[in-house]
Parts: sequence; C-alpha cells; structure tokens
Amino acid sequence: MTRLTTLDLPHFHRATIGFDRLFEQMNTQFANSPNGNGYPPYNIAQINDDEYMISVAVAGFGMDNLNITKDGDTLKIEGTAPKGDEDVNYLHKGIGGRNFRREFTLAEHVNVENASLELGMLNVHLKRDVPEELQPKKIKINEGLTIEGESK
Repeated sequence: MTRLTTLDLPHFHRATIGFDRLFEQMNTQFANSPNGNGYPPYNIAQINDDEYMISVAVAGFGMDNLNITKDGDTLKIEGTAPKGDEDVNYLHKGIGGRNFRREFTLAEHVNVENASLELGMLNVHLKRDVPEELQPKKIKINEGLTIEGESK
C-alpha cells in the first residue's frame, strides 16, 4: 500500500487551470506551517469584525533589526539577527537569534494601521476598510408588485 507522506503540489498544479493563486497560497501556508520553520512564533487575534492584531515573538530583536512590508495582499515581516555576541561563550542558548521571514496573505481592503514593539512582542494592527460602494446593501422588498397584464 502506498502512503502519502508529502504533498506533491506541482503535480496537482499541472492538472488545474485557473487555480494558480490557490496553489500559491497553499505553498506559502506549508512553508509557514508549524511543521516547517515555526520561527518565530506568532498569534493572530480578532479584535472585532474589522480589526485584527498579529503578534510575533521577537525577543532580542530591536527596531533596527525588523522590517515590515505590505506588497499587494501580502504582509511580510522580516528580522535580521542582531550582531555582537559572537565572542560570548554560552553554556546554554535558548533564545533564538536568527534571521526570519514571515508572510501573511491579507484579505481585500485590509490595511496595516500601525506596528509597535513592546517587551519582545511585535504587534501589527490591521483594519479592514471596505469602501462604501462595495459594502453589502440591503434590498427592500415591496409588497403588491404586479406583472404586466396581471393584477393581484
């Protein structure tokens, strides 16, 4: 019996047309999965219907070591490991100090409001601002409509 131990996305990709973005998102998700490189850990919290907060644990990183970029619908958070402790002889080193890159796919009309670094946590505040013309509109249902030639 053959057991599937890996997901062969390129094989599936060749057999589909029009699902390019879906497979790109799946590849990104697998690359950022906990089974892959789970560094640094992060949380995504929903504050209300239109506000979200991404919190990334970046202990040891300063503001000059972090970079946040929004490119289209992708939010990239990158960190460059601080230099300067190469000559330290650690007996135990449990605090990660390596370069990282996290990517998050944002829904339409989600914008980055601000970002803050406090107590080793990078907090990125996101807000969804849907333009008025794209928001759902309630359609009024009238009573007693008639079709031409018929009466109610």
